[in-house]
Amino acid sequence: MSTTGTERPSLVFFMTDDHAVPAIGAYGSVINRTPAVDRLAAEGMRFDNAFCTNSICSPARASLLTGTYSHVNGMTTLEQEGQKFDATQPSFPSMLQEAGYQTAIIGKWHLGHGGCSDPVGFDHWEVLPEHGVYHDPTFVTRDGERQHTGYVTDLITDLALNWLDRRDRDKPFALFIQHKAPHRAFEPAERHRHLYEDVDIPAPRTLHDDYSHRASAAAEAEMRMRDLLPEDLKAPVPEGLDEREEREWRYQRYIKEYLRVIAALDENVGRVLHYLDLTGLDRSTAVAYTSDHGFYLGEHGWFDKRFMYEPSLRIPLVVRWPGLTPPGSSCDELVINVDYAQTILDLAGVEAHPRMQGRSLVPLLRGERPDHWRQSVYYRYFEHLDVCHNVQASYGVRTHTHKLIHYPGHGSGQPGAKDETRAPEWELFDLVADPDELHNRYEDPGYRDLVVELTAELAALQRQYGDTPG
Repeated sequence: MSTTGTERPSLVFFMTDDHAVPAIGAYGSVINRTPAVDRLAAEGMRFDNAFCTNSICSPARASLLTGTYSHVNGMTTLEQEGQKFDATQPSFPSMLQEAGYQTAIIGKWHLGHGGCSDPVGFDHWEVLPEHGVYHDPTFVTRDGERQHTGYVTDLITDLALNWLDRRDRDKPFALFIQHKAPHRAFEPAERHRHLYEDVDIPAPRTLHDDYSHRASAAAEAEMRMRDLLPEDLKAPVPEGLDEREEREWRYQRYIKEYLRVIAALDENVGRVLHYLDLTGLDRSTAVAYTSDHGFYLGEHGWFDKRFMYEPSLRIPLVVRWPGLTPPGSSCDELVINVDYAQTILDLAGVEAHPRMQGRSLVPLLRGERPDHWRQSVYYRYFEHLDVCHNVQASYGVRTHTHKLIHYPGHGSGQPGAKDETRAPEWELFDLVADPDELHNRYEDPGYRDLVVELTAELAALQRQYGDTPG
């Protein structure tokens, strides 16, 4: 199958919200099973070094659509007053339409509504308002709002399969199934309410992290197990627990609800794969599975995301492309969510927009090792001391072996960023010797030359992408 052939592949693209790599069987999960996603990996390619460029919901979705970094597409923080996403800017859905594809997006949009913020470039869209709700959700359409009865993950799949049934069978299609799950606060389907009830889920080895040997931003963040709300725990904390015991109890309550939500998510991925099998579309349809960003599953004692540490920076990416992607293969090249738009256009045989800042992954999907592939990744989080979790703004560079992070101590006047300042700080992590990122080596004399090298690389990436943090 060729991207330039007369028969262009169709596409089903799953994007979840907060599905962390350690909760996927194909990535070696020790806490749950995901047979449907694992099937995609067995029949396609698993990317082991895929990363987001701004670990928060709305910016990640804007980068998917536009193939650009947050400072270019204008979605630097969560959608709020003073920052609306302009969906009319150059993006791949409109380019697919112009190339003869029929397009649809169903599920989570989270880029605002009304004016220029409603979905553009989609023949059909049914999306949740903001985060939506898990039970009996309302969907927004170009014809108004519609409420449905049932569980949101099941309903998103129902609507997606209904659209596939009604599509024009003479045209290739691109269907984007964007799930709310497993976004917090977690509400499982009734059929999974008691899943994992009688087992202890293994805890990460950094659950009791004390944040020593790190920048002060780590200790200041408000996303520890103790910061979970009653709606997260769904039960009172037992009396008589010491601090360590309570943290472990909270972790069990938290992780089980998270995994219960993922159980329905994986089931519904399986439903779509089964539909493709039954209709014969599996032979002509590329299927991709990813998440908007990573998520902390107790690592460093945390939940949520935002930091540039591995659990929130790393994202899953599994792609099955029959006839092109070697089954059961993996790729360890550095890829970013900004690459997705150009990859989708390349899949359709459409030239990328010159504004796009990523790189097509199609050569990697063929099993090739292109010359001069990127050796570093640029990241920037803008929402300084955000109202939810008090995480400092940061930017940095990650290579295959090391990571340099800078906390500038201010929010550069971004929407949602506080005006409070902090002393600027740096972190350097040796990902080979210290994969859990527990020991900041920035002031270590043995890493002095590396600090100089990575500082220069960070500046080069900022010039390359046109970002100029203060």
